[in-house]
Amino acid sequence: MMNAMVILAEFFVVILKVLWAFVTAGAKWVVRPKEKSVAGQVCVITGAGSGLGRLFAKEFARRRAVLVLWDINSQSNEETAELVREIYRELDSETPMSKDGAVGGLEEVLPFQPQVYTYVCDVGKRESVYSTAEKVRREVGNVDMLINNAGVVSGHHLLECPDELIERTMVVNCHAHFWTTKAFLPKMLELNHGHIVTVASSLGLFSTAGVEDYCASKFGAIGFHESLSHEIKASDKDGIKMTLVCPYLVDTGMFKGCRIRKEIEPFLPPLKPEFCVTQSMRAILTDQAMICTPRIVYMVNFMKSILPF
Repeated sequence: MMNAMVILAEFFVVILKVLWAFVTAGAKWVVRPKEKSVAGQVCVITGAGSGLGRLFAKEFARRRAVLVLWDINSQSNEETAELVREIYRELDSETPMSKDGAVGGLEEVLPFQPQVYTYVCDVGKRESVYSTAEKVRREVGNVDMLINNAGVVSGHHLLECPDELIERTMVVNCHAHFWTTKAFLPKMLELNHGHIVTVASSLGLFSTAGVEDYCASKFGAIGFHESLSHEIKASDKDGIKMTLVCPYLVDTGMFKGCRIRKEIEPFLPPLKPEFCVTQSMRAILTDQAMICTPRIVYMVNFMKSILPF
């Protein structure tokens, strides 16, 4: 009898929490939450050499974060770093160098000088991830934000895809999230401060034909992210935030050759990467748990649950 009462009480508590979650979510439609500052915070971005990773780096640079760029391609990673330095220089030129001093004169004020660090890292190899993470801790310091963005796509149907490419897709798109998180999460838990972003895909919410390895890897990344979110929630570490990014097909060249049904393409064309990152940044900086772009992806995900297979 006592157990039944406890279960019933917990049930009503859960119902109240769910209703409160709906209320707070609705309130955000009326009063837009303020974006948090990331100035001076150390931000690791994997796959920063091109595509969404490069755009994320530029957006965080505009907000004066300290950038730590990881990519397997040294040249493209350095190109991103130079774009970030240019943004820093523009910001410095707009910052006043002095203000009124305390004793009737001018006191020079040196503006905060954010920096960018580049590391060659193959996130598909855990030894590479762990050794690079150790270098970051030693040379840069504690990591505040981890953007798990690196990704690959084989572009082959299952029976035409070499086993090596399938394995590569799985380790880069999914397994790498385990290694990077295990490298940086312990300090975040110790300080009760941090933010982990998983750049997944709408194809991790619902699948389509011909990209079996990619869908499997993104389903895995989303499962990892959600389970980790529950674990952090259960540990009462409210200073650590999690954001899941699930964009539709993004026009970055990664899916070059992918064909959308011609009747649907006018309504759902590939996303512009700049739009995707702008929407994602808004979600990250307001500690939103999940962002799907475009919004119709939410509806498609819901319909998957009620329509016949």
